[in-house]
Amino acid sequence: MTNPRTVLVVEDNPIERKGVAAVLGQEGYNAVVAANGKEALERLSSKPTPDVMLLDMMMSEVDGWQLLRLLRQYPALLAVPIIIVTGLGIASLEWARSLGAAGLVRKPVEVEHLKGELIRVLAA
Repeated sequence: MTNPRTVLVVEDNPIERKGVAAVLGQEGYNAVVAANGKEALERLSSKPTPDVMLLDMMMSEVDGWQLLRLLRQYPALLAVPIIIVTGLGIASLEWARSLGAAGLVRKPVEVEHLKGELIRVLAA
């Protein structure tokens, strides 16, 4: 990629956060990380704004549901597409879309599926 797209990885598990960031780097993306929703909000508020966000739902401090509610207060940040990354059994693409997300990746993360979702969401 000549102009790498920036992906905000919001994940509280440091091993998963580093692993996903490493995969993204290998694929030519610029990965920015946040350990919870509070950090994610700070990263989203800084410039440049990420092109897409990978959002874990189960986190300490500010979880994915709380972050999604907080984002409604910042219309400019709602332009950043969100791909929910979760191991929750109830998760489906329809469920993710009902929460305002553009995509879904189930845990454990399959790299090919993650790459496909990123390509699909970024092309929309």
